[in-house]
Amino acid sequence: MFRIARTGLSQFSDADSLALGESGQKLLNQFCFSEGWAGNLSNGLFRLGESAAAMHGLHQPECGLLNLVRCYDSADRNHVLRLFEQAATTSSSFCFSTTIILASGQKQPVFCVGESSGLEQRYCGSMLGVFFFPRFQLETKGRIFSHHQ
Repeated sequence: MFRIARTGLSQFSDADSLALGESGQKLLNQFCFSEGWAGNLSNGLFRLGESAAAMHGLHQPECGLLNLVRCYDSADRNHVLRLFEQAATTSSSFCFSTTIILASGQKQPVFCVGESSGLEQRYCGSMLGVFFFPRFQLETKGRIFSHHQ
């Protein structure tokens, strides 16, 4: 899934309307963990949280786009790059899902939702988003699911 939307940015003006109740947060944490990220379009660097950086096989939280997507399934990599390219040229909301190929050979699903803004001047702007990592991995040879702790 690769989607970009140019309308309806930040439709939810009231942050409380998006807040999950305690039971909703527990339910979300049961199925996945999430971590935010930010991109600076003036220098092309992305800053990930510690866990998201580790899941992407990065040794530091700051990286360029090519280093970020290097671990993604090769069939999806170019789609994700094009999506980020589009979002870097027009203020947009976007999302994608793919799998990260881990050193163990297993595949970790990842979902990303983000938004770009401040693109009125060339080489300016930023991106902000969140990665969601389901608490399971996919085996590459069989179609067996294993629980990720």
